[in-house]
Amino acid sequence: MSSRSSPARDSDVMSVRETESGYVSGSGSESSLPEICFTKPHLAFLNRQLQFLEPQEILRWCITSLPGLYQTTAFGLTGLVTLDMLSKMKIPRPQMVDLIFLDTLHHFPQTLDLLDRVRSKYPLVSLHIYKPDGVDTADEFARKHGEKLWETNDELYDWVAKVEPVQRAYRELQVAAVLTGRRRSQGGKRGDLDVIEVDEAGLIKVNPLANWSFQQVQDYIKKNHVLYNELLDRGYKSIGDWHSTQPTKAGEDERAGRWKGQQKTECGIHNPRSKFAQYLQEQEAKKQEGALHQALKGLKASA
Repeated sequence: MSSRSSPARDSDVMSVRETESGYVSGSGSESSLPEICFTKPHLAFLNRQLQFLEPQEILRWCITSLPGLYQTTAFGLTGLVTLDMLSKMKIPRPQMVDLIFLDTLHHFPQTLDLLDRVRSKYPLVSLHIYKPDGVDTADEFARKHGEKLWETNDELYDWVAKVEPVQRAYRELQVAAVLTGRRRSQGGKRGDLDVIEVDEAGLIKVNPLANWSFQQVQDYIKKNHVLYNELLDRGYKSIGDWHSTQPTKAGEDERAGRWKGQQKTECGIHNPRSKFAQYLQEQEAKKQEGALHQALKGLKASA
């Protein structure tokens, strides 16, 4: 007669063995394993090594090295190239990289049409769509936050339409690392981009096509018949929300059509999180100050 040990007892025995050996295995006690992290020297070493690899090699490294890996995408050219490269790697389903798409409710119709076509072409890839909290349409967004919030308070717009939804996605999906579509050739703050970064919250961001030019991305798209946004044929190179995206002119940076005439070059997703945490705290403080002022005003009126 065979005897079976309980899972709790097996775990205790494994913990004892780990203690005795001085080593920890992935199958052992989770409490003894640290969360994935990189020291600054290790991160610098990885970037020195990864910068000489092709994007496909970087992606293979990510899949085998980074748990909780997702791809964030607005279905720009670089993100679509990354998706297509991953689809050709014959990755086992448990290791496939899911997509996270932020539906700001202000995308071009062509972007949403592309989303449907991507779903059809890559049916094995799971797509997680996140919208601004508590709203499902542009009209609902305007009723909740006011008309043209991107004009009246662009930082608040970035927060409610993009930053809060992506942070919610990271939290709910337990995201530890993300693949992005950023490249050095896009200009602006991206000019000195590393292949792998770690943000203030410990999120690992990998830019597998960081070294590629716009021409290299275009060449891959054409050679591999990759889907793309039809607005690219109308002079757009970087596509975001309809209200803050314009076609670019010859000789301009790829992202010159984003927030044209403004100093900003990023929507907030890739900016330090502390900036937005501070911004929210300031908004809440103003709200409480206003409530206190109204309460004192009411007291004086009734006295």
